[in-house]
Amino acid sequence: MGISNIISLLGGLGLFLFGMKYMSDGLNQVAGKKMKNLLEKLTRNRFKGFLLGVLVTAVIQSSSATTVMLMGFLNAGIMDLAQATGVIIGANIGTTITAVLIAIDVSAIAPFCIFIGTVMALFSKKQTQKFVGQIILGFGVLFFGLKYMSGPEAMGVLKTSAAFQAFITKANNPFLGLLIGFIMCSVLQSSSASIGVLQALAMTSASLMPMKFAIYLIIGINVGSAMPLFLSAIGAKTNAKRAAVIYFIFDFVGMLLFTPIALIFPQYTEWITSLSDNGSVQVAIAHIIFKVVTAFVLLPFIKWIVKLSEIIIKPKEHDTKLRFEFIDKKISNNPVSTALQIGSEVERMARLVRHNFVIACEGFLVMDDSKKRELAENEELINWLNHNISDFMITVTSKEITGDVSEYIGKLFHVITDLERIGDHAENIMHRISMAKEENLGFTDAGITEFKEIYEVDLELLDRALGAFTNKHLTDTEEHQLHYLEDTIDYLTLQAQDNHVQRLRDKKCHTASGVIFTKALQDLERVGDHSYNIAWAARIDKNLIRQI
Repeated sequence: MGISNIISLLGGLGLFLFGMKYMSDGLNQVAGKKMKNLLEKLTRNRFKGFLLGVLVTAVIQSSSATTVMLMGFLNAGIMDLAQATGVIIGANIGTTITAVLIAIDVSAIAPFCIFIGTVMALFSKKQTQKFVGQIILGFGVLFFGLKYMSGPEAMGVLKTSAAFQAFITKANNPFLGLLIGFIMCSVLQSSSASIGVLQALAMTSASLMPMKFAIYLIIGINVGSAMPLFLSAIGAKTNAKRAAVIYFIFDFVGMLLFTPIALIFPQYTEWITSLSDNGSVQVAIAHIIFKVVTAFVLLPFIKWIVKLSEIIIKPKEHDTKLRFEFIDKKISNNPVSTALQIGSEVERMARLVRHNFVIACEGFLVMDDSKKRELAENEELINWLNHNISDFMITVTSKEITGDVSEYIGKLFHVITDLERIGDHAENIMHRISMAKEENLGFTDAGITEFKEIYEVDLELLDRALGAFTNKHLTDTEEHQLHYLEDTIDYLTLQAQDNHVQRLRDKKCHTASGVIFTKALQDLERVGDHSYNIAWAARIDKNLIRQI
């Protein structure tokens, strides 16, 4: 094989890889959003998850992309590891569609597809039509590259290569086949592309890729397909790493199943060969059998697979609470999962804020500041989350994302601002308890009763507002109810202030304690305002979130 042949081979391979990637990106643009919504709404039923994994991967043409998407959902708390495992198993079957398409060999229409796709991609006014053109163009380029690779100027020259023929004749070492397949997939970063190269070689001549050797290459390629995920999981969160391990477990178990079968039962290889005279079809069949059989073997053992991944990847022990629990900066290329991660992190912040508010108000009722340190530690984390979530959202919105996602993230900016302010008011209330104790000041029973009444309405408004935000839904009726609660807080606050002035006139309380009490009432009133703002964010997003 001369330099010109190698250049031709690399050129054909480049066209093949580009076509596959270009087609996959187009498919993702056209149908990816719907596929992501399906995954988000996934139930805990392992079989439904399995079927969804098959469907999503068959559409977007990448099991690795599906798994990376799952990593984002895992981090966002949308699904657990058992749900994700069912999808991963299904994704491994869905990825075989590419091999089926190549085996059909529609290279004759590749030039026509290239022409039609180019025209649509360049001249269509609608974005969807441009993406459809991208799919058609990628499809055509893929098969054009495949045809070029298997042509006389590239792999075709191997027919007359004595060295290659001698290698293939003596290639009986299964471990060599496994290693070559593993390296091939690790380099190409795609099992579909690697299988496609094998199919191109088999198209050139059946003798160039005998099934007795190809069977081990196929197994090695499948094991190597986990490498892109391991690279994606470097520095990622624990569950993301476990998802990558689960993906590897699938292919590793497949290797343990099929390597002995191929070694002990040569009839298996002979049977595949007997199914078709076309070498490309034979490779596709062997690849499909590997994926399907492994999937159905592992499907009943999802719980044990999850446990094994948890044993392999231990939970991280963190020295500080100042960290994200849901946002994974390593896996932030998917706008949908990224937005969901941010939302989950904001919900975490909301839980901390509510806890601090309850601590402060319950302490005020009995003049107890024993939880002052706990509140201060939570407040430090709240402030850290406010700052770092904001920075992360700025980074995300600076990239190319859809308008829907950008608008949703914009609403989250307002929510975290309101939450941070509620946290400040909770801190203020705790500080007022300490001031009163230091100066040995007390409050009348009537004043405490008034504070408690406002606090209880405040807490109801906050809980309902946070519930609306979490569920991303607020009806007109609910909004009116929350507006009534806010008005009630305003009314009770004014009434309590008037009553307090009267108590001062009657000399039933000290002026210094009155100042503290009045400021505490103002804190409660401000909490009501910020709570209502959070509810409004949910109202604005109720239709928007469905699009995300």
